[in-house]
Order: sequence, then C-alpha cells, then structure tokens
Amino acid sequence: MSVDTPRRIVLLRHAKAEWSDESDHQRPLADRGRKDAPVAGRWLAGAGVTPELTLCSTAARTRETWKLVVSELPHRPKTVYDERLYEASLGELIAILNETSDEVSDLLVVGHNPGVHALADALAGEAEGDLLARMNRSGFPTASMAVLTFNGTWKAVEHGIGRLVAFWSPHA
Repeated sequence: MSVDTPRRIVLLRHAKAEWSDESDHQRPLADRGRKDAPVAGRWLAGAGVTPELTLCSTAARTRETWKLVVSELPHRPKTVYDERLYEASLGELIAILNETSDEVSDLLVVGHNPGVHALADALAGEAEGDLLARMNRSGFPTASMAVLTFNGTWKAVEHGIGRLVAFWSPHA
C-alpha cells in the first residue's frame, strides 16, 4: 500500500467497570458496561466500520468490552491483546500505532482513559463540525468511540495527522 493509502483509526474506551477489591487490571464490567458495549458494537456495524485489526488492552474490562462489541460486528477482525495498552501514555500509544503493518487500513484500539482521549485529541488536526469540541467537553465517557482518518503509513502517525470524522457515546 502506498503512502497515500487512506486509513482509519477507531479509539474505543472500555465500557463502565465495577469498583471492586480486585486489582485494577482485573476489574470486570459493571451492569451498565455490559449493556453499553453491545450498543457500541451495533453503532460500529451500522456506521460501516469494519476493522481489520483490533489492539486490545489485557485488562479484564477491555477484554470483556471487546468480546461484547465484536459479537455485534458482521465479521471478527484479527485481535491482538497487548499489555502495553494498559496505562499507556500518549507517546506509548503513538509508538504502538507506529508498529502497525501497512497492510492494515482499518485499526481499532480498545483502551483506557486518559490515554485514549489524549490520543484522539492529539491525532485530530482537523475535525468535522463541532466533533472535537464535543469530544473534549464530554471527557470521553466509558464505551465512547472516536473515529479518525488519515492518509499515509502507520509509521508516520504523529500529532495532528488525522481528521476526526465521528465521535460516539452511548449516553450522549
């Protein structure tokens, strides 16, 4: 694929998790999270978003979110569970995106705040309408998604490269 290949990144924050005595990494979804995650999957399917690859944090709440989201999609993309996505900084998230094969056009990342919100905000050099302001006002709630597009290679992903084309939240 050429450096002008259109690409899409979907950033999904995990659905609402329980607060429990377990370690943060092992926290399961709350009832609301188990309801919101399939709704997020239906939104993706309805929007025609078909990721080829999903990178998912290894935390219990992200794995459970992805399982419920993907059950609503017309086909299951290849999924890689990456422990680096748990508590990843903005720089670490960009470095992970830079490792993506250029054979992948559509990538979905299931992660955590504040990293997912920071990444969406950093990549969005442009936005349709008031999407960027709406995303930033919302604080990127649980089970929310930002969809960004850009042209080029994954190695070229950096601040301001993308266009925010959709922002969705289950309770907006």
